[in-house]
Amino acid sequence: MKLKLQDKGSVDVLDAAFGVEYNEALVHQVVTAYLAGSRAGTKAQKNRAAVRGGGAKPWRQKGTGRARAGTIRSPIFVGGGRAFAAQPRDHDQKVNKKMYRAALRSVLSELVRQDRLVIVNELELEAPKTRLLASKLKELDLDNVLILNEAFDEKVFLAARNLPNVGICDVASMDPVVLIRFEKVLVTLPALKLIEERLS
Repeated sequence: MKLKLQDKGSVDVLDAAFGVEYNEALVHQVVTAYLAGSRAGTKAQKNRAAVRGGGAKPWRQKGTGRARAGTIRSPIFVGGGRAFAAQPRDHDQKVNKKMYRAALRSVLSELVRQDRLVIVNELELEAPKTRLLASKLKELDLDNVLILNEAFDEKVFLAARNLPNVGICDVASMDPVVLIRFEKVLVTLPALKLIEERLS
């Protein structure tokens, strides 16, 4: 299939990478797993065994007219432990490489169908200045955009840092979440070829 270049001309890409059917269920599963993997999972509360004190039986078993109690650190007492205390845990969900790559193909294909993938020959700045990048994005009529480069570009990174609703990413660290987060994705031609190579 052919994709239009924003500068001029077009580029041939493989249907296997940019022309697949959108699989909503798969994308949802991969995105959910990706977000779950970023959770810290360090929440912790104390159960009745971990709370300080409560070693002695507060009153005798029989004859007081009160309910029997073995410790004042029981969950029913103020200052007692939690009945079902949260413990540190791992939120990771397993996603196969095949599924992950299929989700990326699905997202990229949907971006192409919705005309949200903007391709340029290159994106180079003379200096790491925000105004230079802002003017380039204005020329391309891009406001809420992810800039996808072949590799980390320090000038573009420093220039994009202070622009609202502008993200920057290289192909190696690309993921489905960052691709769907912005309205449009600006990708350079070398980055596009690298993506095609990675997903074909």
